Amino acid sequence: MKRLSIQLVLILAAFFISVNSSAQTTEIMVADSASVVDKRLKFGCGFGLSFVGGTNITLSPNLMYSVSNQVSIGAGVQGSYTSIKDLQNTTTFGGNVIAQYNPIPMMTTLLEFAQLKVNTKTETVTGEVEQDYWDSALFVGLGLNVSKNIIIGAKYNLLYDKDESVYTSPILPFVNISF
Repeated sequence: MKRLSIQLVLILAAFFISVNSSAQTTEIMVADSASVVDKRLKFGCGFGLSFVGGTNITLSPNLMYSVSNQVSIGAGVQGSYTSIKDLQNTTTFGGNVIAQYNPIPMMTTLLEFAQLKVNTKTETVTGEVEQDYWDSALFVGLGLNVSKNIIIGAKYNLLYDKDESVYTSPILPFVNISF
């Protein structure tokens, strides 16, 4: 009986050792969707507001790619509404390309080119005149980085022509929020 119990213990031990050495282990990895997105890619939304000579409201969502800690490039779409009371209403829609440089952590400089489709309605003595045309703008700007995701600043349109530009002023304040 003693011999039978030793044999039984040895058989059970051999069985457990063989099961453990040949068992497969499957490891399941779950990826967080935020970790899949490249951290250098940021979605932003800029908006501008100006009341110099009228009202100018601009909204411009964009997608930026950080080339380095200091340089970002991107593109976006832009829409705006401009009104000079009892004289003119203008709506625009178009696209823009942007380059940003951060010389110091608290400051952002920018260079932006925008191409806009313009629709203008002007009140004249003889009635309403409607125009439909394309306008280009080349902005240089400077912003203060309020936080890692918020920039407040102003940009200047180098192509501004007071008689032909869709903008009421060559200087536009802006706020850009990125995610």
